[in-house]
Amino acid sequence: MAHGRLITVEGIDGSGKTTLVGKLVEALQDSRGLAVKALREPGGVEVSERIREILKDPELQFGSRAEALLYAAARAELIQQAVTPLLDQGTWVLLDRYVDSSLAYQGVARGLGVADVAAINAFATGGVTPDRTLLLDLDPAQARARSEARGEQVDRIEAEGDDFFKLIADSYRQFAAADPERFRVLDATLDQGALADAAIAALEDLTD
Repeated sequence: MAHGRLITVEGIDGSGKTTLVGKLVEALQDSRGLAVKALREPGGVEVSERIREILKDPELQFGSRAEALLYAAARAELIQQAVTPLLDQGTWVLLDRYVDSSLAYQGVARGLGVADVAAINAFATGGVTPDRTLLLDLDPAQARARSEARGEQVDRIEAEGDDFFKLIADSYRQFAAADPERFRVLDATLDQGALADAAIAALEDLTD
């Protein structure tokens, strides 16, 4: 049995990650006949979903180190309980966020340092790395406008200011430039159909 592929979708809040993941699941199942499972971060399994509630709660305040460790803990359970077993079964796993999110949000924007955040996540994941990362590139102002248009309650992270999200967007671009074999940068201003087509094209070499 062929080993599955781990595909991660990254980008700032409001860039369209969740919508794209849903479209990719349909496309990979229908056109390629692949077994595909979509999971989100933080979350995906019960323990991680409970940690997600803490991380997203706008009423809770805690330090950046605790935040980084909570994300890593949620990720550790997701990898152990869901991602690794699925990959071993030959399933393609599409993750809405992964380690790059922590490197950008906590490592850079929170000022904890990319190397330190990478180290705790290497421990948390057991070294499980993506076969491909799709980065949805979008101007932070556009992303915020999209988020506000949804009319949903703002969570702890979404409540941060524009400078915070500019740091994250710039960090993602730097990560992509440093690892062009893994990353594919997609224009998140495209309509949903065109964006999905671009994402499928970015995975072609993995489906052969």
